[in-house]
Amino acid sequence: MKSILFVCMGNICRSPMAEAMFRDQFEQRSESAEFTVDSAATSRWEVGNSPHHGTQKILKAHGISSKGIRARQITTDDFYRADYIIGMDRENVEDLMLLAPEGTHRKIHLYLDLVPEKKGQGIPDPWYTGDFDETYSLIEEGLPYWLTFFEE
Repeated sequence: MKSILFVCMGNICRSPMAEAMFRDQFEQRSESAEFTVDSAATSRWEVGNSPHHGTQKILKAHGISSKGIRARQITTDDFYRADYIIGMDRENVEDLMLLAPEGTHRKIHLYLDLVPEKKGQGIPDPWYTGDFDETYSLIEEGLPYWLTFFEE
């Protein structure tokens, strides 16, 4: 079983949206037994909170559940447990690289790096932009590339 961990700053907007969207895809493809999907934050600011109402609203509009998702901070164990640790923007990846124990750095990726012509770009934080549609669209755009990558 492969373990995937999405990470953003607070774990209430981008990373829980990605977690819910990928869980939904694995369930639709009958691959939920092959993958575990989780999300976490680089900060402690939102620990214990549900996804942002904007995240919940757009997921619900697309028929995707965010049930059971609660913000949490990444732990040292996460770096050993997860096969893939995917930061939603460059700052997240930089923070993850600083937090990562020796030997785990190769697991860290930037979400949009697999999307042609978007390598090196981050997904803007809708906490600041207010644009949850953009966040959803960018995660959705990368989804097929990641699904192919995970299956290799």
